[in-house]
Amino acid sequence: PKGAMLTHRNLLVMILNYFADYGFLSLKDAILHAAPMSHGSGLYALPNIAKGATNIILESKSFDPELVFKTVEEYRVTNMFAAPTMVKLLVNSSSIGRYDISSMKNLIYGGGPTLVEDLKKAIGRLGPCLTQLYGLGETPMTITYLPHGDHVLDGTDKAMKRLASAGIPRTGVEVKIMGLDDREVPFGEMGEVAVRSDVVMKGYWRNPEATARALRNGWLHTGDLGYMDEDGYLYLMDRSKDMIISGGENIYPREIEEVIIRHPAVREVAVIGIPDTKWGEAIKAVVSLVPGFAVTEEDLIAFCKDNIASYKKPGSIDIVDELPKNNYGKVMKLELRAKYWKDKTRQI
Repeated sequence: PKGAMLTHRNLLVMILNYFADYGFLSLKDAILHAAPMSHGSGLYALPNIAKGATNIILESKSFDPELVFKTVEEYRVTNMFAAPTMVKLLVNSSSIGRYDISSMKNLIYGGGPTLVEDLKKAIGRLGPCLTQLYGLGETPMTITYLPHGDHVLDGTDKAMKRLASAGIPRTGVEVKIMGLDDREVPFGEMGEVAVRSDVVMKGYWRNPEATARALRNGWLHTGDLGYMDEDGYLYLMDRSKDMIISGGENIYPREIEEVIIRHPAVREVAVIGIPDTKWGEAIKAVVSLVPGFAVTEEDLIAFCKDNIASYKKPGSIDIVDELPKNNYGKVMKLELRAKYWKDKTRQI
């Protein structure tokens, strides 16, 4: 792991950007820390502390949806930060609807990809409080965001497409899509996300080589792949290290995951590349199922065949009880890939 060095200026800019984009806080506000304080929830304690808002920390060691709902009602919580996995747990909880959560103004989610089908369910069940953010440890919580107004279930084709986006650049943040030559590419063309802002880190601690690779010509090169549309919305496809190259084709796992998650039996999905002597890499999906549902590998592959280009469909699908996750709830693709790439040359 690399340690991103953040200055007081970086964190001050993060706080000011919070006020500019999410609204000012006051003594009447309360933030609920249901996610690990070592991640986004801890960073977002800072703007709340700056305005004297109440900080509420749950005693539970694991994420408990009913306790979250109960605490929101009891303390009239106005904002919280959650990983996409946590939002999904809230949405699927039997406790939803039993507590008054109308005080919640901002349920900010981020830290991992949110599949469109999951987001639609969240909008329908949690109401108009959702805001998505995209940020990195190198740019604490601050690159782009998808505002409340873009979280809609009815709208134009363009509005509905935006649910798949990471939103628009945050206040004081420039975002460009760069090609391999470090030059900006046209709208709609895939490339690496690059960021310029006062929120960008000073560099990596005791790692000048990694710093030089990431910070070039005044821009932070994130390693994330995506494209911008003509309205300035950023669409993230994958981390560059997660992209699958099969038979010379660049294949983005998230595109396949968006298809598989639409199957009614699928609860969670992760798509990875595994070694293949003919194509270089083959596509493998790993899924967990909704309790009470049964489906076969063949059924899921057939479902993919009907909904995605043939060369993008998985060649194999593993059905497991649970996908491996870190303590933040993010699926650990590195762990899924490791057993297949042992003693191989792929960087994982």
